[in-house]
Amino acid sequence: MIKAQHSDFVVYEEPLYTPSGEGTHTYFLIEKSGISTLQAVSVMATALNVGRRDIGFAGMKDAHAVARQWLSVEHVAPKIIEGLELPRIRVLEVTRHTNKLRLGHLRANRFVVKVRQTDPQRLSDAQAALAELERRGVPNYFGPQRFGTRGTTWEIGQAIVQNQPDRALDVLLGRPTPADHGAIRRARKLYDLGKYADAVRQWPGVFADERRALRVLARTGNRRRAWGAVGRRTKLFYLSAYQSYLFNQVVAQRLPHGLDRLWVGDLAWIHAKGAVFQVLDPVVEQPRADAFEISPTGPLFGNRMSSPSGQPAEMEAHVLAAQGLPPAAFSTGPGRSQGGRRPLRFRPEMSNIQLGADDGGPYLELRFTLPPGCYATCLLRELFSQAERAPSADELDGTEEQAG
Repeated sequence: MIKAQHSDFVVYEEPLYTPSGEGTHTYFLIEKSGISTLQAVSVMATALNVGRRDIGFAGMKDAHAVARQWLSVEHVAPKIIEGLELPRIRVLEVTRHTNKLRLGHLRANRFVVKVRQTDPQRLSDAQAALAELERRGVPNYFGPQRFGTRGTTWEIGQAIVQNQPDRALDVLLGRPTPADHGAIRRARKLYDLGKYADAVRQWPGVFADERRALRVLARTGNRRRAWGAVGRRTKLFYLSAYQSYLFNQVVAQRLPHGLDRLWVGDLAWIHAKGAVFQVLDPVVEQPRADAFEISPTGPLFGNRMSSPSGQPAEMEAHVLAAQGLPPAAFSTGPGRSQGGRRPLRFRPEMSNIQLGADDGGPYLELRFTLPPGCYATCLLRELFSQAERAPSADELDGTEEQAG
């Protein structure tokens, strides 16, 4: 059992650079608990009377955790941010810098995770498995939190790519699942019944996009205009979730062959540089993969994505075809996005496992550092045959994040 309480899953963001202390941008380190990064950004924007786009951040952090991460905003005095008192958010440090904080401006994420309901006598087995993952790598899946509590953010992205705004709205606002509770479940049912004004009143205030779309529906009945009321940043998030879903399909297909094995035509990731090159002779390049200098990559489909050749290209084309998508699905039209390559595996660093106990009972405590964009839950998935998350109090009363 993971995340029996938020403090069981702690993540510390390690920034790419140290703020200079000078400049027009105010940087502030927050500690958030039980709230997503996007929700925290929305809360901070409201408190500071700025737009959500004005808040910069380097990476997305899990809602079901205690997370420390840096945010930035321009032309806001540090003393204003220092004086904020917000639910689920603490401001720990404030300084200045010369540029806005943007996605990717982080070196790594450091985790401290307590895994409960395990067998303490198997500590040595877990340690041996972790050592093997350090040697060969962890499948670089996008973790389940990438797809929201309902696991459906990718479906909204799929609807965007297929130019189906009606279906995107239906998934975003209706179709309740067992993951929905309380007021949000009621809101989704009301939407499905066409009672849009009543549904608005049920959605908690932090769900700004959902509320805006429902107000347009209640006022005009125009579904395309309602979908237009959903923010561009939110739509890009859903598109990215669909790209992530498709990448996971490629990882799953390559996994039986070994994610540390190179194929002719692969685009190999150079870990030290974050660049790729085409593999012409796997026999020549395989020793570098064995040393974890390079790794095969998978697609984040988009107009700027480099394409492999040979068998890797055939596999990626098959993944698109299985979705009924043409090769240019992410290069033109509503699904247009930049795209890129992502390594099929990642390597945990500075990792260890030890026994511990507290008022909640015994646990295994894992400490490790991961590259940006890699998911701790994917590492846990490889170590434990089953790792379930305990439902939070917020989920039970219906105020938990429902990103789709």
